[in-house]
Parts: sequence; C-alpha cells; structure tokens
Amino acid sequence: MNAPAGRFAARTVRVKAPGKVNVSLEVGPLRPDGYHSVASVYLAVSLYEEVAATSTETPGITVSLSRASTVDLDTADIPLDESNLAYKAAAIMADVSERPSGVHLEITKRVPVAGGMGGGSADAAATLLACDALWNSGLSREELAHLAAELGADVPFSLLGGTAVGLGVGDELSPALAKAQTHWVLVTADYGLPTPEVYRTLDRMREAGGVQAVEPTGVDPRILTALRSGDAEALSRVLVNDLQRASIELSPALRDTLGIGESHGAIAGIVSGSGPTVALLADDSVAAEALATDLRHYGLTALAVHGPVPGARIMSDTLL
Repeated sequence: MNAPAGRFAARTVRVKAPGKVNVSLEVGPLRPDGYHSVASVYLAVSLYEEVAATSTETPGITVSLSRASTVDLDTADIPLDESNLAYKAAAIMADVSERPSGVHLEITKRVPVAGGMGGGSADAAATLLACDALWNSGLSREELAHLAAELGADVPFSLLGGTAVGLGVGDELSPALAKAQTHWVLVTADYGLPTPEVYRTLDRMREAGGVQAVEPTGVDPRILTALRSGDAEALSRVLVNDLQRASIELSPALRDTLGIGESHGAIAGIVSGSGPTVALLADDSVAAEALATDLRHYGLTALAVHGPVPGARIMSDTLL
C-alpha cells in the first residue's frame, strides 16, 4: 500500500552476511605502516549476521542491537555510535547516495564479537548492500566492494562470500572456485581477543625466538585443491594459522579446546583468525553435529556449520 501524498513512507531492507573461517593464514613481518602482509584462504560459513536498515524521516544514522541476537550483548564491546563499523558503512553510502533519508540499523548478532570470524565486517557488508537498496544508489557489486575495502580488510570478503584468497593486508581478494562443502564445528568463547593485541603478541614471540618472518606471496595450492574437491582429510593436513600460537599465549584454554575437539572425532582443529573462536574440521555434516553435541557436554558453546556460502544477500525489502 502506498503512503498518502506528502506523508513519509518508511521502508526496511533486511540483509544477511556470513562470518568466515581462515582456513589458512600466513603472516609476514611488521611493516613500517604498522600492518602485516598476509596470505590467507577465507571460507564463508553458515553463521550469519543480519542488518535491518529502516529509512527514517529524521536525518542521521542510529544503531541498535536486536533481542534476537544469539551472542551476549555488551555495548562496551559493541559500540552503537559512529565508531561502529555498520554506522561507518551507512555514512559512506550516505555520501555517495543522492539525498538519502535518515536510517536506523538494527543488527542481529550471531557471529562472536572479537572472535576472529569477521562479525563486524559482516555487519558492514550487510549495511552497504542494505543502504544501497534503501536509497536506490544503483552501485554495482564491484563499486560496493571498493567502498568495502575502505572499511576494513575483511569487509570485501563478507560482501563476496564463497572462498577467496586474500593477499596484501587481506583486502586483495581473488575468488577461488571451490564450491564443494566442508563441515566444521565452531567453538565460540564468552570473551574476545582484540586482533591488534594478537598481532603484537606474535611479533614479540617471533622476536624472542629469533624468528625472521618472510613476506607471504601466495597460499599453499594444496589447500585450494582440497577445498575444490571437498576432501576433508587432505584439507586437515594443510591447515595453518601463524596467529594461533599468539592466541594460545593470550588464552591457554584454547589449547584445551583444540585437544578436546580432536579427541572427540575432529579431523583437525585451528584457531580462526586471531581467535578465540576454534574451528574444528569434521568428515561430514553428521559427524559435525555429533561432535558439536559431545562438546556441549563439556560446557562449550559449539555450532555445526558448513561452507562455502554466498556473501551478503537481501532477505526482504518492505514498505512499512
């Protein structure tokens, strides 16, 4: 139904975007600009953030968290002001759109906060797509990806989804043709590990051990071969995460989680990104569900997921 002439018509666009697992992550030395070059294989998995963008008559951007969220909501960890990545994404879209309305963003969080799975990046990717539709900006996926890169290294991948190789600081993405499914159990934590702190810890550990890191130039082709075929056994032999030992240094309990997972049937386990989420590789969906059930008996929060899945997608577009 159309709104009466002269009356503001609110509209809501709802978008979901996936979290990710770093199937591999090689980290180079600290660069003069304070960043590290990486070579990584990203896998989008079936754990999604949702953003509902609703047009408002009042100019400006507001953000709230949905009660439907399945992670603990602490606004000390999830700011709702201009420092929020979704807010920044909406601000960028407002700049490139013609006479946009105000917008309220309601975020449903399911990806762990500061968990190494790119939850904030998924929020930003979902917001870019939602605001593009809400304000009829007409941007292509490539143009949205360019804006995504301005927001952070993981945001373009959440927009893209699937499987991709990331170089540079992770923002130089090359899609990988790997559509076969692999199955994982994600063991999430009730705390976060700030990514900068994990990188600083890795640098300190390397310096203390006299390790001279080399600049990564590509990923192990065996990883992509295993992902293309969905060969979990082959994939288990080539999982790598240079940040894992730093994450365990900061949170020794991660070592126990990896051990419990592997003792209960996981083919292999890895800390995802900077952690503290642990990703355990399973033979198939049945094995993943059984493993998740076993881990819950230890009081762990365990979720069976699969990947790859598509990137940010519009779920609904409703005139209120």
